Amino acid sequence: MNIQLRVILPIASLGFALGIWVPSEITAEELKEAQVTEVVQDVKLLPSNAAPRPATVNDNVHQGTAVWTGVQSRSELTFKDKTITRLGEKTIFSVGKGARTIDLGSGQFLLYVPKHSGGAKVKMGAVTAAITGTTVLGNVNPNGTTSFTVLEGTACMHLDSVGQSLLVHAGQKLTFDPISNRLEDPVDVDLEQVLSSPLIKGFRRLPSAPLIEQEIQNQHRSSGAVTGNDDLTNAVRVAGAGSVGTATPDQFLRALNSLFVRSNERDVCAYVSAAVRARPDLADRIVVAALSVSRSDRQRIGKQISCEAIDCIVRAAIAGHPSATREIVSAGVGAAPLLRDCIVAAANTVQPCQEANAFVEPRTITATDPANFRSEEVVSPEQPPSGP
Repeated sequence: MNIQLRVILPIASLGFALGIWVPSEITAEELKEAQVTEVVQDVKLLPSNAAPRPATVNDNVHQGTAVWTGVQSRSELTFKDKTITRLGEKTIFSVGKGARTIDLGSGQFLLYVPKHSGGAKVKMGAVTAAITGTTVLGNVNPNGTTSFTVLEGTACMHLDSVGQSLLVHAGQKLTFDPISNRLEDPVDVDLEQVLSSPLIKGFRRLPSAPLIEQEIQNQHRSSGAVTGNDDLTNAVRVAGAGSVGTATPDQFLRALNSLFVRSNERDVCAYVSAAVRARPDLADRIVVAALSVSRSDRQRIGKQISCEAIDCIVRAAIAGHPSATREIVSAGVGAAPLLRDCIVAAANTVQPCQEANAFVEPRTITATDPANFRSEEVVSPEQPPSGP
């Protein structure tokens, strides 16, 4: 028999709640209770029909019993499927009926979900994270600002009020500001510094520690990568701008196209990535320029632009500015409707968190200004691709 377990953790001093939803094909017995596996300082069990008592390791937390943590206190609970939940100070945790969900109103938690054991949903105010086989840290401030860090694996972050979804990779942190009401682009974080969290260093070694250490090694290997792009900087100066940041849109796109026209497909993708990261405000127009120039160059040698080339361009742009995924897709399809399938497929690959049919009919933009391309030959990319 399949059941779902609801876990509620209201923050004691603020009256908020922390709850975890994990659909899993495991038995009712395995989801019926959690066991206290760590106690740090002042932690109490609050049975519904008895007086509070100090918690000890191996205590079982049944439905109707809560776990309370005091100031500078922490606790860890482990379910029979080996899912681990660690609670920061001033938290109340209870096992209830319904979906197995973390609903964090304010405070900090760590959640480790083993591989192949089902998924978990973490609700943090307006933001919901869906994870499967992942280790994450979450924090919600009293003002509603939310941060979510993935230590290993991936997580899909959803802001249902505006239909926005973003994929967060290991070593990245995503922030939600309730004032802007928008998920910001995930940013890289130093996982070695994250490991100093009391919810990590103050407990036993996590089962996912080897995976987290592998991600740290990956960060070390990539730390020597060159940031920025000298070619782009030089081209912008030739176009008459003092810097990439101060260039007008026309200056920037003219400079970028001067690089596109003498580059192969791989280099075009690299320039798209650098350009979008440097000028995220022009992400949609950068994609249109790359598609247009690539199409023009392919036509010159009697070939059609392939889905592989489109995939590379779109994925590079979205990786540089994930929160603009819809705008990037809209611009690309608006400029080249017959390339829609390839463009949308690329977007779905790099941002799999979007719901089906998330990319609606795009608006048509005028970013394909001939002034942004070589005057002697401007070719519309609207032609079916030759790729699969």
